Amino acid sequence: MKFTLGWLKEHLDTTASLEEIRDGLIGAGLEVEGISDPAEALKPFTVARVIEARPHPNADRLKVLDVETARGRVQVVCGAANARTGLIGLFAPPGTHIPGTGLDLEPGLIRGVESNGMMCSERELQLSDDHEGIIDLETELPVGTPAAVALGLDDPVFHIKVTPNRPDALGVRGIARDLAAKGLGTLKPLDVRPVQGSFISPVAVRLAFDGDTSPCPLFVGRYFRGVRNGPSPDWLARRLMAIGLRPISALVDITNYITYAFSRPLHVFDADRIRGNIQVRLARPGETIAALDGRTYELDPAVTVIADDEGAESIGGIMGGERSGCTDDTVNVFLEAALFDPVRTAASGRKLAIQSDARYRFERGVDPAFVIPGAEIATGMILDICGGSASELVIAGAVPAQDRRVTLRPSRVKTLGGLDVPQTRQVEILTALGFTVRETEEGLECQVPSFRPDIRGEADLVEEVCRIIGLDKVPATPMRRLHAVARPVLTPLQRRIVAVRRRLASLGLNEAVTWSFLAESQARLFGGGQPELKLDNPISSELSDMRPSLLPNLIAAAGRNMARGFADIGLFEVGQAYGGDRPEQETVRAAAVRRGAAAARHWASEARAIDVFDVKADSLAALAAAGAPVGNVQTVAGGPSWFHPGRSGTLQLGPKLQLGWFGEIHPRVLQEMDVRGPLYGFEIILDAVPEPRGRSALRPALEASDLMPIKRDFAFVVDDSVEAEKLVKAVRGADKVLISDVVVFDVFAGGAIGAGKKSVAIEITISPRERSLTEQEIEAISAKVVAQASKATGATLRS
Repeated sequence: MKFTLGWLKEHLDTTASLEEIRDGLIGAGLEVEGISDPAEALKPFTVARVIEARPHPNADRLKVLDVETARGRVQVVCGAANARTGLIGLFAPPGTHIPGTGLDLEPGLIRGVESNGMMCSERELQLSDDHEGIIDLETELPVGTPAAVALGLDDPVFHIKVTPNRPDALGVRGIARDLAAKGLGTLKPLDVRPVQGSFISPVAVRLAFDGDTSPCPLFVGRYFRGVRNGPSPDWLARRLMAIGLRPISALVDITNYITYAFSRPLHVFDADRIRGNIQVRLARPGETIAALDGRTYELDPAVTVIADDEGAESIGGIMGGERSGCTDDTVNVFLEAALFDPVRTAASGRKLAIQSDARYRFERGVDPAFVIPGAEIATGMILDICGGSASELVIAGAVPAQDRRVTLRPSRVKTLGGLDVPQTRQVEILTALGFTVRETEEGLECQVPSFRPDIRGEADLVEEVCRIIGLDKVPATPMRRLHAVARPVLTPLQRRIVAVRRRLASLGLNEAVTWSFLAESQARLFGGGQPELKLDNPISSELSDMRPSLLPNLIAAAGRNMARGFADIGLFEVGQAYGGDRPEQETVRAAAVRRGAAAARHWASEARAIDVFDVKADSLAALAAAGAPVGNVQTVAGGPSWFHPGRSGTLQLGPKLQLGWFGEIHPRVLQEMDVRGPLYGFEIILDAVPEPRGRSALRPALEASDLMPIKRDFAFVVDDSVEAEKLVKAVRGADKVLISDVVVFDVFAGGAIGAGKKSVAIEITISPRERSLTEQEIEAISAKVVAQASKATGATLRS
C-alpha cells in the first residue's frame, strides 16, 4: 500500500512530523517498508524558459532553442513540434541521466549545430508515455524551480505492508483513522452527499443466482450521459503517479483514486458498448472474456461475471473486459460499485492467475456498508471532472445484515495484553477506531464497524487497544515453565537428521535440496511408478510421481553438474522417500553420490579415483552419526537393482533389518538418465536405525586407560571367497574386553599364496584395563585370535 503525505492530510488534520507519522504507523501494527522522496529522482531537472525558437539550418524537423536556465543561457537542438518561443518546460543539463531512455546526456553537435542539454518530454522523465512533445508547464514559474516542485511531485511517499486481516488499511482513510486514534491528529469528517439523479438509467441490473446471492449480494450502478473522457486534471494524475500508477484517462483514474483512498474498488463501462441490460451471474462452462490486460480467459461456473445480453463483460471483483472498456471517445458511462464474495474472488483469481488491485482488496474483504457511499463519491468526481449528467442509482440486492457485538471486560487488557489502560482510555480508543461502545454490567459492549471483518472476539478488542497504545510498550514476560527441567524440543528423528547432515557436510559433500517428485520413467528405475504415487495435478509432466528414493534426483543433479564441466562431484540430501501412499510407507533417508578424484593431485601422494569403498565409508559415517551400532552392522554383497550387482553392498543388522545400501550406480540406470559414469552412491534409511537401549540416549561414560596399548600384526591365508569383514569380526570376538580395535592393512593374492587363496593382514590393538599384561597373557590372546580366525573362516597363519 502506497500513499503520499499530502493525500494522508486530506483525511487527517495533523501537524505531526514525517518521523512521528512513521513511528505512529509502526506502533499501530502497520509495517513501514520505506518512505521515498520522488523529488530525489527529479533533482537534476529544473524549470527553464525558451527565449527564442528558430529553424535548424540543416534539418527541416529540428529547431534551435535559446534557453534560459538556472545556469545561464544555453543553446539546445530540439525536435519537438510544440517547441516555441516563450514555452516554460523542464531542462536537463549535460551529464544528466535520463530515466526514460537510460542514456547519460552529453553535449554534442546535431546536424552541425551545437547542443548543450535537452528540454524533456513526459516519457523521458517517466511521467507518462507521452512523447509527442516536450513538457509545457503553461504557468509562470521562476527559472531554476526544481522539477518536483513544478510538477507537484515533492510529496513524500509511504510504503507500508498490510497484513491480510486489515483490509481497512488498504485505503488512505483507514490509515488516517488509526493515526487519529493514536493521537497524531483528528480524522476529518467524510462528506458524502447523495447526488440526485436527473433521469432513470436505461440499463437495468439484476442478480441472476437462482436464489443464492452470496457471490455478489449487492450491485450498485449509475448511468452517465455526455461525459468528456480525456486526461485527468494535474492533481489527480500526480497523485496516482506518486504511488506508481500510470494515469490512463479521467474515468479510469477516478476509479483508481477511490480504490486507494477508501479501499473501494469500482469499474466503469462504456455504456454504448453494453448490449441490453446487466446481469451478475456465474460464468457458463467454456465462456471466454477478453480482459483489459490484453489476454483472453476461459471461465467456468465457479467464476462470478458481470454480463450483458451478449456475454461476459467483466470478471467480478477482478478485472474488466476489453469490449466495454472506456476510451477517449467514450460519451456515455455505466459505473459499477459491487460487493463480491472474498473466498470466491480469491479462488477465481488464483485459477485465472490474475493479480489486480480490485482482487487484492475484495479477497480480503471490503466494507459492505460503503458500496453506495463509494458510488456517490465517484459520481461527484465524474460530474466535476468529466461533466455530463447522472441517472438515479440502480440497486440490485442489499447490504448483508451485520450486527456484530463483542463485549470487552476492561480487566482483560491487563491480563491478556499486559498493559494497564484505564477504562476511559479504552473507550476513547475503540470509539476513535469506529466502534460504537456502550458500558454494561458485563463490560464494554462494542458494535463492530462494517469495515473490520477481522474482529471476532474479546481478544481482538484487546489487540486493538494494545496496538494503539503501542505494541512496543507491551512488557516482555517469560512464559511460566511447567517443568523444572526443560523437555527436549526436537524428536530423536529430528536430532538424527541434524547430526547426519552435519556429518556428511564435514566429509566434503555439498547438500542438495531437490524436488520430492520426478518423472515416471526415472521412478520405475528405482522401484517406483506405482499408480498410488502419481500426482493428480503435477506442476510439470517431468514431475509426475512421488520419489521412491533420493538417489535419482541426486544422480540427475550430478549429471547437470558434469555437463557444465565439473569433474569432481559430491552431493548429499536428507529427506523423505515414498514406497506407497500410506503413512508407514514414507521414510526419512540420507543419500549421497560421488565421482571424480578422491583427493587432489599432489607431489607427495598418488592421485586416486573415487571407488566403492569411499561411499561405504560415507554410509557408515552417516549411520554412526545417526546413532546406529556400527560395530554390529553387517555388510552383505549386492543391493537393489539400481546398483552394480558386483560392486555394491547392503548394510544390515540381521537379515530382517536393512539400514541401507552403497555401491556403484548401475551403468544401465546411468544410460537411461543420460549421465556419464562411473558414479558411486549410498542411501540409508534413518527411520530403520534402532533407538539406543535404556532410558537415556546419551553417550556412555568414557572408559579410558592410562596403560600403554599393545599392537600385534597377523597375516592369515584364507579362501578367495572369504570376506575380510568376516575375518575382522572373528578376530574381534576373540577377546571383547581387551581387543579394542581391528584393522585390515594389507591384502595380497597370487605368487606363493597359491590359486584360489589370498593373504589378509590385520593389526589388533590390545588395551589393558587394570594392569599391564605379561608376555604369557599377550601370547594367550594371540593364540585365541588365531584359533577364532581358523574356526570362523578356516584361516591359517601365513608362514
